[in-house]
Amino acid sequence: MVRDRYFDTLRAVAIVRVVAYHAFHYAVLALVFPSMGVMFALGGSLMASSLDRSAGTTVVRGRVRRLLPALWVMGLILVPLMLIAGWVHRPSWPGLLLWVVPLATPPASHGIGDVGAEGAGVLWYLATYLWLVLLSPLLLRLYRSQRLLTIAVPLIALALLHTEPLATGNNAVRTIGYVLTFLPCWLLGFAHRDGDLRKLHPALVATLVAGCTLISLGWVVEHPGPGGLDLVPFPLAHALYSMGFVLALLRVSPAMGWLARMPLVQRIIAALNNRAVTIYLWHNVVITVAILIGDRIMLWDAGQGALIYLVFSAIAVTLLTTAVLVFGWVEDLAAKRPARLRPWPVPRPRHAYIAPKPALPLALAAVAQTTLTRTGPR
Repeated sequence: MVRDRYFDTLRAVAIVRVVAYHAFHYAVLALVFPSMGVMFALGGSLMASSLDRSAGTTVVRGRVRRLLPALWVMGLILVPLMLIAGWVHRPSWPGLLLWVVPLATPPASHGIGDVGAEGAGVLWYLATYLWLVLLSPLLLRLYRSQRLLTIAVPLIALALLHTEPLATGNNAVRTIGYVLTFLPCWLLGFAHRDGDLRKLHPALVATLVAGCTLISLGWVVEHPGPGGLDLVPFPLAHALYSMGFVLALLRVSPAMGWLARMPLVQRIIAALNNRAVTIYLWHNVVITVAILIGDRIMLWDAGQGALIYLVFSAIAVTLLTTAVLVFGWVEDLAAKRPARLRPWPVPRPRHAYIAPKPALPLALAAVAQTTLTRTGPR
């Protein structure tokens, strides 16, 4: 299947933004590029395309297969570490099954420099993605029968639950909140795949984009959270803001031929896409380890802020690259590809060598052809 260069570029930008957000904790980064909404929209579009080609159970099984093995490898490392370090509030064993099938965020401890807790802290995305994948065969049918109503229902639910602690409730409540928040973006992915977004007049799209983003920004400005202009504590505002960006990004279809003239950029984008799950799973762990290393080398006592940022970034990128090389091959096996350390595919040469055919078979074929021509059919 031919890959969509535009989708790959959006996913690469989204992954880099997520890593930067967790490394430097600038809430404004989520406003500059709402990565989560974009990634869910891309997932919805690709899911709709797959469901149109294959049976629902086959597609769901394939998506789950590509998602879970990398998590299992992570769990095989982090869970024993947390148990060895002394897990004070360790749940009963059924709770640990969330590390096998993440229907909600898996439990974690705060020992060993918070490595386990920080690693599990980003797994809400996998839980939300898994629920949306499982529900997609039904959601796609609902969307195609009642397009506007299907998109409006989760927004109405978020508005009705506005005073509920969706962002700070228990694990089940948070999971429901995340599903409702990003379901509209997933459905917009359906709309993109069905060509519904292309039918919208550009002026209408611009109006919707401006309305969604300005309403969300206005709410956040009037109700700033602990991190400043942060959308996360406000699910409805988060959903609307993400929808505004998704509408704008999926409505356009820019030419991406320039990537062919920039092989290095093309390789970086390919690497980020082929190792997206690994990068997402491990980035918070390596950032935490980088902070611990910074403590050991007394990096934070350095006088120049720029130097601190550069050294910390170099440590984190080195650790993340190592994690990708050590664990990334799991994604290849999950996708039924040959396992490889290199995160980008090897391009085929333009002029591939074609081995000459043996002379004897060619001679025999020529003799047979001559005989048939002379004798003719009988």
